[in-house]
Amino acid sequence: MHADATELTDLDREILAFEQDWVAHAGAKDDAVRERFDLTPTGYHQLLNRLIDLPAAEAHAPRLVRRLRRRRTARQEQRSARRLAGD
Repeated sequence: MHADATELTDLDREILAFEQDWVAHAGAKDDAVRERFDLTPTGYHQLLNRLIDLPAAEAHAPRLVRRLRRRRTARQEQRSARRLAGD
């Protein structure tokens, strides 16, 4: 995906732009992901999660990347809480 973690690819920048304004796209996000990037929703989210860990992504879109990281952390914490509650 990345030859150098200090640079973003065109796809990286396109994904960040999509995340910035995906609600402006008609229809469900999963459908928009398939249409725009030709990726499954799972593949897209795996790519996005790797992307938001890159310093170059944070430099390119700091507020967006920090928001996406917070959402990811919150989801991880919810999953952990559910697992603990199930024990």
